[in-house]
Amino acid sequence: MTEVELDDNAFHKQDNIFLAAKNPSSKWVAPGSKGRRRWWKKIGLGFKTPKAAILGTYIDHKCPFTSKVSIRGRILRGIIIRHKMFRTVVVRRNYLHYQKKYKRYEKRHKNWSVHISPAFDFSIGDEVVFGQCRPLSKTVTFNVLQVVPKSKKVAAQRKEFEKF
Repeated sequence: MTEVELDDNAFHKQDNIFLAAKNPSSKWVAPGSKGRRRWWKKIGLGFKTPKAAILGTYIDHKCPFTSKVSIRGRILRGIIIRHKMFRTVVVRRNYLHYQKKYKRYEKRHKNWSVHISPAFDFSIGDEVVFGQCRPLSKTVTFNVLQVVPKSKKVAAQRKEFEKF
């Protein structure tokens, strides 16, 4: 998705960059960023920081790569089914639940509201890996860590419970 322009008149900046420094440190300048200072971090857990987070110009105070939001707790996987909120997607997780009485499994699902950073290019149907963080809003407590794009071949055959 393309970055949506903000309509407010606020001055957006990263919290960790002091703009009035007399001697700007080269510590915050990423190679290939044309001299712009930008703060970013490695979140660990085997996830790489996207190039767009290092070289980009977006300001997102809920991004796990360019803000102080840390990932802790559960790490889950699901498919994007909706993108109607600003920087938030709805992710569907399918699973099987065992019914003891009938000795069979039933199909169930759960939808999660997940914050997605502007560092990721995504579309509906892509698989995402998302991790738990502090509450970002009333319903959002997860952040996207990785996007796995869907292939065109799989998109034609997509079923509701494609893994089962």
